[in-house]
Amino acid sequence: MAKMAKSVRDSFDLDGRVAIITGGAGLLGQKHAEAVAELGGIPCLLDLDAERTAEAANRLSQIYKCQSFGAALDITKPEAIDAIRTQILDQFGRVDILINNAANNPKMENTDGANWSRFEELPLQIWNEDISVGLTGAMLCSRIFGSHMAENDGGVILNIASDLGIIAPDQRIYRNEGETADTQNVKPVTYSVVKAGLIGLTKYLATYWPDKGVRANALAPGGIYNGQDDAFVSRLTNLIPMGRMADKDEYKASVAFMISDASSYMNGATLSIDGGRTVW
Repeated sequence: MAKMAKSVRDSFDLDGRVAIITGGAGLLGQKHAEAVAELGGIPCLLDLDAERTAEAANRLSQIYKCQSFGAALDITKPEAIDAIRTQILDQFGRVDILINNAANNPKMENTDGANWSRFEELPLQIWNEDISVGLTGAMLCSRIFGSHMAENDGGVILNIASDLGIIAPDQRIYRNEGETADTQNVKPVTYSVVKAGLIGLTKYLATYWPDKGVRANALAPGGIYNGQDDAFVSRLTNLIPMGRMADKDEYKASVAFMISDASSYMNGATLSIDGGRTVW
């Protein structure tokens, strides 16, 4: 007898599944965790700030009446990731989902006001730090948590990329009036390199463990409104067919789809949700 297909509703069910979310105390990280909790999963938030991460995990448990986990983790240190994996497995017995969300937010100037965003001036230390967190950290987490999934009935890896991993940043929207062309702010190169690298990592992982039941995909969100300067918002939204930035809650359903059985035949894909920016 043929196996009965899951209903659409049931295909989104994450009941009892354990989801690792790096950068879990950040703006989007908390929203990814909410998506997991709303669908019955167990969100495990990992971030550098121990207190903030624990508070975010506790808030999820109170609101959604779910189990949760929150701990400090430097994802550039493989031994620390190994230790957290052991702790999570001891507590929950499984890992089903990894959301590689952690990344540095590259600044356009340092504390003394000097512009270091420009390609000619970017300190090598900043390059190394941004790549280490955003790309090397994702690779290490994928290796350590993904290998566990491959040995234990499979799972899902979701890399949080960006529209700027697909298209180049339009540097005109970062300009300040009155500054010369060679001193204008720009979006730092590290952001584009990290996000494009995550898309490449996704494709590699998608073809590495498919026989073990491990899928890998990337989400490429567009700009998210978070109190940015009105002039900047106006310049950016002129580049978006829908004429606005995303709300911070608008990616939860997309994440739910990509980490659940609703996307069971999706592997190696990059899903762009950017108001249409990348098609212009």
